[in-house]
Amino acid sequence: MTHLQILLPFGLPPAAMAADLLRVLEMPSFSTLIARSTFSTPTTGDDFSAALPHERRLAFQFGLASNVPTSCSPQLAIAAMHALGLRPSAGTWFVLNPVHIHVARDHLILTDQRQLMVQETDARALFNTAQPYFHEVGKELIYGDAQTWFVQANDWAQFDTATPDAACGHNIDIWMAKGDLALHWRKLQNEVQMRWHVHPVNEMREAHGLKTINSLWLWGAATLLDTDVSSAKKNAEENPYDTTFNLAGWHSALAKHPHNLQDGNASDVIATPAKHGLLILDQLIVPGLANDWSEWLAQMHRLESEWFLPLLAAIKAGGIDQLSLILTHSTGVSDFSITKNSLRKFWIKPTLARLRP
Repeated sequence: MTHLQILLPFGLPPAAMAADLLRVLEMPSFSTLIARSTFSTPTTGDDFSAALPHERRLAFQFGLASNVPTSCSPQLAIAAMHALGLRPSAGTWFVLNPVHIHVARDHLILTDQRQLMVQETDARALFNTAQPYFHEVGKELIYGDAQTWFVQANDWAQFDTATPDAACGHNIDIWMAKGDLALHWRKLQNEVQMRWHVHPVNEMREAHGLKTINSLWLWGAATLLDTDVSSAKKNAEENPYDTTFNLAGWHSALAKHPHNLQDGNASDVIATPAKHGLLILDQLIVPGLANDWSEWLAQMHRLESEWFLPLLAAIKAGGIDQLSLILTHSTGVSDFSITKNSLRKFWIKPTLARLRP
């Protein structure tokens, strides 16, 4: 039996916009899947959670969210380091992202890191400038890639931190790292920010009309002792997925156990048998975070033609036995389950009404 689970972050429209957005969506295949599915009661989380619903769902499924309160981001750092070919020493490690923080009239706003278009050479130059300041305070800073660095900070292990996407677009005071030694982190962060303010990389970015890289975002604390051989084996045994598709960004760090097919299209996914597969369709994250509902609609219509039309055909033909759709927005999750038998409910007309809050 083949079971494909699809995670669609920001696939649920926000309550304030739902009626208007659903009125103009033309998605017959997606509407059929939603209308004829078995529907679970939606769950709603905290407006100030340290991770978005799809992030917390992924972390839980891959064993990184056990015993982690909603006030703290998933324990991702060690997994992300391994995914980038790094071998961390024992201790507590954090993910550190170079970011742009927008200065509003009376507060600071974290912007979407995906839109910064940071070049490898620029990231290296900024990293080399920041590294000595971390070394001075006894913190090891390691380069992962242009958007992902790591810092070892055992004395910060109890910090409450938030994922960049959870904080994106908001006043960062609510989501910044909190803990007994948070002022130490703020001081270090400020020192790096001052050096970067006059950095040639940022002068060049400004000259080209690009957002500067003016700060660092700390999150994802994990301790190497929590991911030893026995724990890794246990997580692998509990992992429900034998194949994953299109896990990108930090999500790709979770695919260390199953086979992960990146940049796959619907034909590739349907042609790859999976006892229990996971597909992430992340095209809605950027417009969802930016409240760009015109682009959100365009991406939804693209998903209809590129994914939901062939997936509906695959279920009808028996190529996929069960399809599960997990749709989220900034605070909520809804689950839908579809089989060939459920599609035979011809008396249920295609509709997206279930997506309304």
